[in-house]
Amino acid sequence: MDASPGTAMADAPIFDPAAFRLTAQEAELTAKARDFGARVLAPRAARWDREATFPMDNYRDMHAEGLLAICIPRDEGGLGAGFRAYCLTAAELGRYCGATALTWNMHVCSTLWTGALTEDLEMPAEARAEHRRRRRIHYDRILKDGAIYSQPFSEGGAAAAGAAAFGTTARRVPGGFVVSGKKIFASLAGHANYYGILCTEQREGQAASRRDTLYLGVPADAPGVEVVGDWDPLGMRGTVSRTLIFKDVFVEEDAALMPPGLYFQAATRWPHMFLTLSPTYMGLAQAAYDFTVRYLRGEQPGTPPVKRRMYPTKQIAVAQMKVMLEQTKALWFQAITEAGPDPSKDAMMRALAAQYTVMENANALAALALRTCGGQSMLKSLPLERIYRDSRCGALMLPWTAELCIDRLGRDALYEKGETDS
Repeated sequence: MDASPGTAMADAPIFDPAAFRLTAQEAELTAKARDFGARVLAPRAARWDREATFPMDNYRDMHAEGLLAICIPRDEGGLGAGFRAYCLTAAELGRYCGATALTWNMHVCSTLWTGALTEDLEMPAEARAEHRRRRRIHYDRILKDGAIYSQPFSEGGAAAAGAAAFGTTARRVPGGFVVSGKKIFASLAGHANYYGILCTEQREGQAASRRDTLYLGVPADAPGVEVVGDWDPLGMRGTVSRTLIFKDVFVEEDAALMPPGLYFQAATRWPHMFLTLSPTYMGLAQAAYDFTVRYLRGEQPGTPPVKRRMYPTKQIAVAQMKVMLEQTKALWFQAITEAGPDPSKDAMMRALAAQYTVMENANALAALALRTCGGQSMLKSLPLERIYRDSRCGALMLPWTAELCIDRLGRDALYEKGETDS
C-alpha cells in the first residue's frame, strides 16, 4: 500500500546501525542528530541561505541539547564522541542544513583535536597535565556558556595545504603572545566567541617553520581583532566566512589550545583530522537522493501529490543515484573507521580517495537529482537547488581540495617515500 502523500515519516539512518555495526553510542548520537536535524535545522535552512546570515538560533539549540560538547570527553562533561562517532553524527546534520553542519565542524574540531586526538599523540607527562588543565578552561566556556569556537584556516597561500608555514604569526611576550596576520574564508567570522587560530611562532633569527605552528584560542572581542569584507557566495551562505584581521592582538598563555609543537605532530601523524569537512557533504549526498525519491513518489512537502515514478527513465536515474550513493558511503565509512595515528600508506590513500569521492559525488548526485526531477525542483521554495549549490563548494575546501587529493593520490601511487627520478 502506498504511503499517503505528505505523510511525515522519520528518515532512515544514512548508515544503518546493524548493517554497519555501529556502537551503541554511534547509534544514539546519529538518531539524536536526525531528530534534531528534521525538527530544528530543516525548517530554518532556507532562511540562512536566503539571507546569508549565520544560524545563531541553531547554535543556541545545539548548546541546549549538548551538541556543542559532542567531542568533549565524558569525564569533562561532554558527550565523549570519538572521530568516527562525530563524523557519522555530522553527516546526519548535513542532510538537513549544510551551512550549520559545516560551521559546527569548525567549532567541534576545537574539542576533537584537543581531546580524543591528542590522547594518541606523544607528550611529556608534565606537558599533558598542563594541556588538560588548559583545555578544561575552553571546555567549560562551551559547556556552561555555550561559547562558540571557530577554526580559521585559509590565508590565500600554501600554508592551509600544509606546504608552508602559516603567515599569521605569534610573538612571545610576558604572560602570553601577540598575534598578527589575516585569515580568509573564516567561517563563523563575527559570530564565534573564540577564533582557534593556527599561526607560526616567531623565533629570533630563525626562518618560519611548520614545526613552530601554534593553535591559539583568540577571544573575538580582544583589541585588534577585526572582521572585514562582505559575504555573498554561491553556496554555504550561512557559514558567513568573512575575513579576519589580527593587529597585534594579545592573548594569554592559557589561550593555547595545544602545547607548542603538538599541532605539527598531529598534522603529520593524525592526518585524518583534515577529513572532518567531508561529513557535511556525505549528508548532502544523502539529501539529494532522499529528495529525488520523495519527489518521484509524490511525497515531497511543498509539491503536489503527483507520482512520477512510473517512467523508466526516472527509475534508471534513481538506480544510478543509489549505486553512486552506496559506493560513496562504503569508501567514506571505511576511511573514517581507519582513522587514527600513523596510518599506513594505503589507509592514507583511501582517506584522500574518500574525501575526493564525497566532495565530487555529492554535487554529481545533486545535479542528477535536478535533471531527474525536472524544472519544478529548481525552485527556491524547495531544498534541492540549495543542496546543489552547497554541494558544489566541497571540492574547493582546503586543506584537501579535490585537486590536491588527485595530485597526491597520483604521486603516492607511483612513488614510495623518498623516491625521486634524479
